[in-house]
Amino acid sequence: MKIFMPFRSKFLSRNLFLSTCFLLVFTPITLPAQTVVLYTPYTRIAVPPGESISYKIDVINNGKTRHNVDLSVTGMPKGWSYTLKSGGWNIRQISLLPGGKKTIALDVNVPFKVKKGNYRFRVNGVGFYSLPLMVTVSKQGTYKTEFTTKQSNMQGHAQSTFTFNTDLKNLTGEKQRYALKSFAPRGWIVIFKPGYKQATSVEVEPNNKSKITVDIRPPLLVEAGTYKIPIEAVSGSTSAKLDLEVVITGNFKMELSTPTGLLSSSITAGDEKKVKLVVNNTGSAKLKDIKFSSVNPSHWEVTFDPDKVDELDPGKSEEITAIIKADKNAIPGDYVTKLTARTPEVTSTISFRITVKTPMLMGWIGIFIIVIALGSVYYLFRKYGRR
Repeated sequence: MKIFMPFRSKFLSRNLFLSTCFLLVFTPITLPAQTVVLYTPYTRIAVPPGESISYKIDVINNGKTRHNVDLSVTGMPKGWSYTLKSGGWNIRQISLLPGGKKTIALDVNVPFKVKKGNYRFRVNGVGFYSLPLMVTVSKQGTYKTEFTTKQSNMQGHAQSTFTFNTDLKNLTGEKQRYALKSFAPRGWIVIFKPGYKQATSVEVEPNNKSKITVDIRPPLLVEAGTYKIPIEAVSGSTSAKLDLEVVITGNFKMELSTPTGLLSSSITAGDEKKVKLVVNNTGSAKLKDIKFSSVNPSHWEVTFDPDKVDELDPGKSEEITAIIKADKNAIPGDYVTKLTARTPEVTSTISFRITVKTPMLMGWIGIFIIVIALGSVYYLFRKYGRR
């Protein structure tokens, strides 16, 4: 009996301990309901560096009494900023009636200079509830400027103006004043137009961009080829470069003359004169739709045969005829008519001098009148000279 009782007592104690542990593990525990809770549907958001996040957070009073809830934000990463507002005011405490709900706005600014990763912080209803939030920064952040364009290459002839539309993005946390520079080859003209007005600098707000039009004009005697035009925007703390490309297909040059180079002739009043002209393509691009015109003395007429040349290859020439008709009442002397060959890209003009001569009939009539006058004088002298 002395041996059996101690053994039984130990056995009962052990069973009691195990039963108690079983009840503690498997019996459900009923926790009291949260009196005040904070709620937002978006507890994990992925954004790039420099983004601003706006949370709408509901503060809900599930209790039966009014509560003043102190609000705070803890764990905000270094360099990040935030504001907590309601009704347009920065707030730190909110009062809730029984069963009431208020919505507050939490604006979080992610800096540009930030590492890729997950960042956690909390919005607290002090003494009641803590709402965990997480922001995933999707890529490595930088403190930089971007100078971009959707079209960096253009093609045209030497007389063209090449217009590029660019975006200058300030990916910093401060307003930047950028000096606009170009590194074009000698003789090229580069004009910057922020807001469509010519300027050499532009101010850009943080996390914003400015649209800049860049006009590029090549030299008149530029050769056909591909040309790089580097441009740059520089501020005191950051800069960005952009390479533009211009392809010159050729330059347009044309010369109008005569086969002999002689730019004068003669004509009789009222007559026509056919003058041979030569139009030469002295440029490196094909000339198209060459038309001819003239500026004439009053009542003179000029026509061309042919009246236009459809196209003319570089180094080639074409002969045409200018038919000049003088005014029938033109008095003898020198007259000038201007003859022009013109394309949409280039023009060539020459001044052609024409001397109007007296008609042959008028000359004989003049001689006849002179002879009659001399004969009359002789007759009078013979008849009355002896008296």
